[in-house]
Amino acid sequence: MNVIAEHLGAIKQSAASTASARAAELIRQGRDIIRLTAGEPDFETPEHVQLAGIRAIIEGKTKYPPIPGILPLREAICRKLKKDNGLTYAPEQVIAGAGCKQVIYNALGVTLNPGDEVVIPAPYFGCYVDQTLLNRGVPVVIESRPAERFKLTPERLEAALTPRSKWLILNNPGNPSGTVYDPADLEALAEVLRRHPQVWLLSDDIYEHLIYEGAAFHSILEFAPDLGERTLVVNGFSKTYCMTGWRLGYGAGPITLIKNMVKLQSQSTSGACSISQWAGVAALDGDHGFAVRNRAVFQQRRDRVVERINAIDGLSCVTPQGAFYVFIACEGLLGRRTPDGKVLEGEGDVVDFLLHEAEVAVINGASFGLSPFIRISFAAKTELLDEACRRIAAACARLK
Repeated sequence: MNVIAEHLGAIKQSAASTASARAAELIRQGRDIIRLTAGEPDFETPEHVQLAGIRAIIEGKTKYPPIPGILPLREAICRKLKKDNGLTYAPEQVIAGAGCKQVIYNALGVTLNPGDEVVIPAPYFGCYVDQTLLNRGVPVVIESRPAERFKLTPERLEAALTPRSKWLILNNPGNPSGTVYDPADLEALAEVLRRHPQVWLLSDDIYEHLIYEGAAFHSILEFAPDLGERTLVVNGFSKTYCMTGWRLGYGAGPITLIKNMVKLQSQSTSGACSISQWAGVAALDGDHGFAVRNRAVFQQRRDRVVERINAIDGLSCVTPQGAFYVFIACEGLLGRRTPDGKVLEGEGDVVDFLLHEAEVAVINGASFGLSPFIRISFAAKTELLDEACRRIAAACARLK
């Protein structure tokens, strides 16, 4: 008797966790693997945030928190959205969850009926597709092109929308592409959404503070406030504040949506960790000088990696404007032979080749809905990135 639900067979485990686990196993076997798989800053959580968490423990703020989040955190989120994005929300319109993934899952869980469609531009963060499937929805994937910096165009969006469309998920800046949408892009997409009033927008802004020279973050609601009644803004603390293990994210949107997300969360995880929430208040309200310094280091790393990758015959990449990933086209390596005679027939072969021959762990592009590509994270020590690029170049040079 198979006890596992049938619909679970349609989803995959997180690509980053799978790739990291493969690399970890080789490391346990004594291999010197450089892991460029995880979307995790290598910087420590800022000290004032750490201290806020410690104070919360000492002061006994360790009881069950309210399901939507402690009021001071939701108030701090409202202040942040007003200050950084010009968006006005009340605390009742905010929910805190155990990371952005939970917030997104809550939103899809309370809105999708079987057969409802979720429009997802590719390349995409993998959970968008799998969480849609878990909630009995239909992912509608729209491919993009490197020549257009992997942006969703209004023409492709219009062509993808149907009467069954329930959500558009827009990740800006994008993982894995580093795509940043400028005001003209956002205004054009908003105009399409106005023609389809049944479509809600999930704006995943988790990388908003990781944007580099020549680009700037803009919320689509800056240019289309009329879409606010059908938009959920999602953000969190993992990337900017280097708080991946604290597991804290949030959503802000129409009060009816938020109330139902709170209802769902009350029957799943209940409130997010109380200690993390008090640390989150300090993160939002405290000094952000660390974020400026971190971003400068990330930009230097990005530039070094992009230059070195584009110098390798068979690999190429667009310079990402945001986040901390490089999405690398590897089509030029397909058809080549490894030193032991194996033909690289697809990106999966490229990933395996780099793991075993270059001892560098990367993620295949199919996990993000676009092939043939590989993703590497430059959220790693500069010396490790330099060594990884050297190994990749040396391994590719051995291909025939």
